[in-house]
Amino acid sequence: MYVVATPLGNLADLTPRARDTLAAVDVIAAEDTRHSRRLLDAFGIRTRLVAVHQHNEQAAAGQVLGWLEAGRHVALITDAGTPAISDPGARLVARAREAGHPVVPLPGACAAVTALSVAGIAEGGWRFVGFLPARAAARRAALAALTQARDALLFYEAPHRVRACVADMAAAFGGERVVFIARELTKLHEELAALPLAGAGAWFDAEPNRVRGEFVLIVHGARASESEGLSAEAQRVLELLLAELPLKRAVRLAADITGAGRNGLYSHALARRQ
Repeated sequence: MYVVATPLGNLADLTPRARDTLAAVDVIAAEDTRHSRRLLDAFGIRTRLVAVHQHNEQAAAGQVLGWLEAGRHVALITDAGTPAISDPGARLVARAREAGHPVVPLPGACAAVTALSVAGIAEGGWRFVGFLPARAAARRAALAALTQARDALLFYEAPHRVRACVADMAAAFGGERVVFIARELTKLHEELAALPLAGAGAWFDAEPNRVRGEFVLIVHGARASESEGLSAEAQRVLELLLAELPLKRAVRLAADITGAGRNGLYSHALARRQ
């Protein structure tokens, strides 16, 4: 089975090896067969397509394993980029490997790495988070658990949630933390911007079309001062304020009174509330 990266948008990014493999295999397992048919048609590839998506992956995996057992060659593709990374395919790959079938990666486009290459993250590592939970409460809890991470944090986000997502990021990480926004990578309306989280809402407001498309968001890691433990005095002041005030206001006042980092205070406040 071949795991084949396909273009994010620009069809010229399909590698010659990927094109030859897609033409040569017996079956192509695709996330969306209608979407993938347009890609194959552009290169004159007539290989049979079958659907393998999040709703049928377990059942479809059995069919694919049957083909592999029969000696057929199968290619796995997603709608865009490298399969099995915040996309369907990981379960199929795991089952194919467990059954002893060779699984061959064909490198190519990957939205995460493409965005990271132009984000200018010169120091430290990075952590791939992928898609956050769709529900607001779960998303905020997931962000709260990441506030002290020193690595840059890399997220995928859908257009209908991106505004709410960056607002929650600003609340969790602090408005001064820098976010790199990569929109519609390799496509006609590609946009790249680095700005403080406090200004992300205004950036989207400046152009209505900016909430359309696919997004990679890279939030810079916490500074050393942000990830240090809170002093006993900072915790005492914060807890007194939390008893009387809403969380965000208590954190802001505690930071002003004690000089402690707002991100550390916010994380501590969330943990205390939970």
